[in-house]
Amino acid sequence: MSKVIQCISPVDGQVYAERKTLSHPEAQAMVAQLKAAQADWAARPLAERIKLVEAGIAKLNEKKDQVVEELAWQMGRPTRYGGEFGGMNERAGYMASIAESALAPMVVEESPAFLRQITREPVGLVLIIAPWNYPYMTVINSLVPALIAGNTVMLKHATQTLMVGERIAEAFHEAGIPQDVFQNVFLSHEVTETLLGERAFDFINFTGSVGGGRNIEKAAAGTFVGMGLELGGKDPGYVAKDADLDAAVDGLMDGALFNAGQCCCGIERIYVHESLYDAFVEKAVDWASKLKLGNPFEPETTIGPMANKRFADVVRGQIEDAITDGAKPLLDPALFPADDGGAYLAPQILVDVNHEMRVMREESFGPVVGIMSVKDDEEAIAAMNDCDYGLTCSIWTADPVRAEAIGARLQTGTVFMNRCDYLDPALCWTGCKETGRGGSLSVLGYHALTRPKSYHLKKVTK
Repeated sequence: MSKVIQCISPVDGQVYAERKTLSHPEAQAMVAQLKAAQADWAARPLAERIKLVEAGIAKLNEKKDQVVEELAWQMGRPTRYGGEFGGMNERAGYMASIAESALAPMVVEESPAFLRQITREPVGLVLIIAPWNYPYMTVINSLVPALIAGNTVMLKHATQTLMVGERIAEAFHEAGIPQDVFQNVFLSHEVTETLLGERAFDFINFTGSVGGGRNIEKAAAGTFVGMGLELGGKDPGYVAKDADLDAAVDGLMDGALFNAGQCCCGIERIYVHESLYDAFVEKAVDWASKLKLGNPFEPETTIGPMANKRFADVVRGQIEDAITDGAKPLLDPALFPADDGGAYLAPQILVDVNHEMRVMREESFGPVVGIMSVKDDEEAIAAMNDCDYGLTCSIWTADPVRAEAIGARLQTGTVFMNRCDYLDPALCWTGCKETGRGGSLSVLGYHALTRPKSYHLKKVTK
């Protein structure tokens, strides 16, 4: 049974786009088509696959103006930021550049007597289930290496950004990648779960909520299919006593509030050494007070609406509960008259917070951050680890030795020093605890989307 899914624009609350989902038989036919084409795609020379994927990225860049406008309508990002092309191109370019070395055989012995080596083979058909917050970059993380490695790909995008998958597929097909190698689809949750239970796919990459990740695992239970799951986050920042205060304020506040706080690795908790706490808070309030909440198409807007009213309602609830429990809000709502009680939500900074409050414990994924004072590194480490998630952490200090020592004790996937809210494609993007499992990008991203095959060849000698 197919149904219609709708993207409700956060800009004006109207239906911006709607699409009909595939029925179960239609989805099964699509799966069969993609699986049938995989061997021929993998048999093409690696250089040819790389060239075609790079051409697909180039075609997507040609659609920049259209993409930026559609993004604003679908999820509210201000057009002044020009979409996600900088990060998308960086990631795609790097993964293409390392493909040959990342996929090369690992030769253990090549002698007159033996050839012993480990090769990498594509897993087969990869399902990518993508989120709405950075809808292009998150797809590219897996799509580029999956196709280059010789897999075929089915892409299911979030309802909130349902046109993104269409645009990516359109560009890649225009570049010459066959439609039976890469397809964008619209699927209901029910059909998706049925396909997972049938082992329709050979690898599943999901970026989304913890609840969504649990549902994926349950649906695929017993199929032994490999998975990459990037789920929730509650990323902390720590300002040590020797930090550059102005740099820390600028970096951490941007990390907390850019994209209306809707970043996988956005800063949601800040811990400041007691000697810098008052000055940090004062500067942070000044920084955030200069933001402009408004229509994403207006050039002066620096924060647009959240992607959906229900997402904003979650953040409002966390803020209200924290204030009821003693937290102090520092940003004057009068500075943000566009806050309409719906998708448009004013940013907020909270102090006098503690880890009993939802806003310091549960993922917010919105424009709010709590700030706490700590007496030393030990207290900061304990606070940063007091969390169910572990994606990234951000340490602000003049001492790299200190940063490494602190980072070694943190339960996290990435340790940043003097920066945050960034994804380096040369490093593995991964997490721990309820943030999920697996990793994307880097050489390890190719390893996740391929399987090892060992060769132990004893040569005939006379």
